[in-house]
Amino acid sequence: MPIVEVRGLTKIYGTGDTAVTALDQVDLSVEPGEFVAVMGPSGCGKSTLLNLIGGLDTPTSGQVVIDGTDIATMSDKHVTELRRRRLGFIFQFFNLITVLNATENVALPLMLDGKSLGDSQHQAEEWLTRVGLANRMHSRPDQLSGGQQQRVAVARALVTEPVLMLADEPTGNLDLHSSEDVSDLLKQASEEWNRAIVMVTHDLRVASHARRVVLMADGRIVDDIKLDGQDAAETVRAAMAKSGLL
Repeated sequence: MPIVEVRGLTKIYGTGDTAVTALDQVDLSVEPGEFVAVMGPSGCGKSTLLNLIGGLDTPTSGQVVIDGTDIATMSDKHVTELRRRRLGFIFQFFNLITVLNATENVALPLMLDGKSLGDSQHQAEEWLTRVGLANRMHSRPDQLSGGQQQRVAVARALVTEPVLMLADEPTGNLDLHSSEDVSDLLKQASEEWNRAIVMVTHDLRVASHARRVVLMADGRIVDDIKLDGQDAAETVRAAMAKSGLL
């Protein structure tokens, strides 16, 4: 069963002559452990799609089904619990709390969910070790490079053992080397830790780490490409050119 299914998803902002259709009858499914990159020009609906999947916004029509449950049928409390326990979020600007060290930042979602300080910090330390930051656990964000901060953010997204991770331009604020490292880490989360990932990106090199690339234009999906790892970036580039996105 897919981890997430989007059915006829439509989002319209405004009414009458000022109405803007951000998403137009979008269908998408993502399997457990699948890494999907979403690409397209600015304003094509990528971030709107991510926000709707994450329950951060509500659709005008259509469904978002996560782990078998239509989130529209859930109370606000249960949607909040879903986001906290079953979804992991990664943002372009890290969103770390500056006065907390790496372990405390990663442990925070667990503590907010009622786990003890000791258990939360132990799990945080395990995930920081997995993402290659065993020697920076007590560093605050201002003592870490951009790439290291994003690794902390990835560990924070993983610490709750989510079924689905949503990443919005996770490498958009990083240099080339750090972008490659974080892209590899997301691929590892998908392939080794069996996390489904939906990632919005504008970067062909980052998208080429995914297993699928979904191309969007004008609120619609215009192509859905399976990648086999060989010449992935060129495969995506050719599909974008065919769809008129280059």
